[in-house]
Amino acid sequence: MSKDEKPNENRRKAIKTLTLGAAASALAFPTPAIWAGDQKKYKWKMVTTWPKNFPGLGTGANELAEMIEVLSNKQIEVKVYGAGEIVPALGTFDAVSRGTVEMGHGAAYYWKGKHEATQFFSAVPFGLNAEEMNAWLHFGGAQKLWDSLYSDFNLVPFNAGNTGVQMGGWFNKEINKTEDFKGLKMRMPGLGGEVLRRLGSTVVTLPGGEIFQALKTGAIDATEWIGPYNDMAFGLHKAAKYYYWPGWHEPGSMLECIVNKKVYRELPKHLQKVIELACLTTSHLMLSEFTARNASSLKVLVSKHKVKLVKFPDEVLKKIGEASKEVVSEVAKKDPLSKKVFESFDEFRKTSIGWNRISEEGYSLARALTFK
Repeated sequence: MSKDEKPNENRRKAIKTLTLGAAASALAFPTPAIWAGDQKKYKWKMVTTWPKNFPGLGTGANELAEMIEVLSNKQIEVKVYGAGEIVPALGTFDAVSRGTVEMGHGAAYYWKGKHEATQFFSAVPFGLNAEEMNAWLHFGGAQKLWDSLYSDFNLVPFNAGNTGVQMGGWFNKEINKTEDFKGLKMRMPGLGGEVLRRLGSTVVTLPGGEIFQALKTGAIDATEWIGPYNDMAFGLHKAAKYYYWPGWHEPGSMLECIVNKKVYRELPKHLQKVIELACLTTSHLMLSEFTARNASSLKVLVSKHKVKLVKFPDEVLKKIGEASKEVVSEVAKKDPLSKKVFESFDEFRKTSIGWNRISEEGYSLARALTFK
């Protein structure tokens, strides 16, 4: 077995162990009973916003499809299509909403043109990290708000992945003060992009597959993507000089699985549960994978490719934070539902900051005293 094959084999084993174990526990009876009753076969299509088989994201969609098939004993079979195979990357939302396909995998901030509040269910500048996003969704009332928002678009949303905290991006010039953002052409979606507009940048929204060429040719001056694992896979270190941190704009980027509401409601209850459990497991595995592979990939970027790793100056981060407050507050005023989602999010963030300061942050500082 080659080095490339081993991670995939390990991942497949993890999928089967986690999905079957979680299903048996959640449904509280022996696993074979999951498949009892209605044995109608379902053949679904899943479109994604990612390049086909792209590491972490595209493969995460593939894993979700596999989990659904394993849990349902192939009662539901899902074929995955990468961006552009059936619809463009940013056509995923409409394709599922209209019933052209049954499922989609992407990130909610791509759909701000549909409703501003979608952005809260992906990433908010200086917002919640991955664990906090999970906690808000499952124990802070956010899932009900998300369901309500997407229901009007004939969709049922699920948390189906998280990249964890991202990097600040790749730049072909240094950022020493906020004025350096003026006139900068940068790829950044979502609320983070709006923050950069306030700082004078020209913000470009591009699907992942177009980023490298745009940066390499100078069509854009800078870009954020995800983190070392995916950024290195795209070869972004070959197109820019400086790699900035931290990713203030995406502290815990949640990915989504969207299912056509009509199709979902026609499923037997046990298959609806299959979708839910498969999404939960995908989210857990994806965050674990990004945590592991970002760490090893960063080491390669710095030691082998001599990437210049740079921290945004504190004064720059502070001013970006102030601009972020304004942007997010304005989104909250757009309509009653956006206001409701923001208030829930903001209250959960305030509570989380207090706990995080003495838990995760406190521990990290303590560990750094001895382990550099």
